Amino acid sequence: MAASPASNGSVSGSGDVRPLFCQIYCRLKSELLEDPAFDFTDDAREWIEKMLDYNVPGGKLNRGLSVVDSYKLLKEGKELSEEELFLSCVLGWCIEWLQAYFLVLDDIMDNSHTRRGQPCWFRIPKVGLIAANDGIILRNHIPRMLQRHFKGKPYYVDLLDLFNEVEFQTACGQMLDLITTHEGETDLSKYKLPVYKRIVQYKTAYYSFYLPVACALLMSGENLDQFVDVKNILIEMGTYFQVQDDYLDCFGDPKFIGKIGTDIEDFKCSWLVVQAMERASESEKKILYENYGKNDPACVAKVKAIYNDLDLQKVFTDYENASYTQLISSIEAQPSQAVQAVL
Repeated sequence: MAASPASNGSVSGSGDVRPLFCQIYCRLKSELLEDPAFDFTDDAREWIEKMLDYNVPGGKLNRGLSVVDSYKLLKEGKELSEEELFLSCVLGWCIEWLQAYFLVLDDIMDNSHTRRGQPCWFRIPKVGLIAANDGIILRNHIPRMLQRHFKGKPYYVDLLDLFNEVEFQTACGQMLDLITTHEGETDLSKYKLPVYKRIVQYKTAYYSFYLPVACALLMSGENLDQFVDVKNILIEMGTYFQVQDDYLDCFGDPKFIGKIGTDIEDFKCSWLVVQAMERASESEKKILYENYGKNDPACVAKVKAIYNDLDLQKVFTDYENASYTQLISSIEAQPSQAVQAVL
């Protein structure tokens, strides 16, 4: 049976929901720490609480908050009830939990050092590879929250299917990223734009852009099969987001982006190296072959020098402008004004 929504007085369908959203995190955490399916010891409860606080609420929360914003827009100006606002926040937090699960494991696989301006969870003393099990716990919290708050709703099974499918798609995207990196280590020319787009679509776009809107659509009683065009637009948005992330990994200031970029050292199939391989001369390709994927500051500097020589910052700006124009055109072609607003 779904618990009643948080009691915060009358909440209108407008205004900044971030404070309420963060309050609901505390409630969900408390519920999970008292889950009757497990007989918690004090040590276990303390560990999970510390793990959750370190990994779940520390980001920008854009994915989670976009569920609430999307649902409001789909209501077309109607005031949200306390229950509607609460449930949309719960779904938003389910996505933030999913994000935390992916990032905890991704950081281990990439041997990363920082995340969101602090050491990766697995690098915290006494955590280490316990973080792998923590990731599994994070993933298993999601159906616990869905069961508690949505069981009995007509769209409950659709929510379970949606989260399971998107998790599968994201895990397959991560697999593509990892095995493509292995192939690239032997032949950098395998890093081509179609390969890159496929990785991005599955690893990032489905859970970061499609999932929040899909959750809001299900809450609104919609059939997701009727929104394939919307899904495609959101996937394109996700692709742009990842291209921007790749660009910032190389050219962004770690103080502002919250992490130290390691795509070059990690031999990642990054948008920048794909563009470089398309434009480089044979002598420049030779430099890329010899230096890309080397955990050596001198090698990284040589790769970045090639990026600068090829003026990839301008290439990115041109891509950014063209993508924006195309996305606006696709959004304006949608027949529903509410859906246009969501996008």
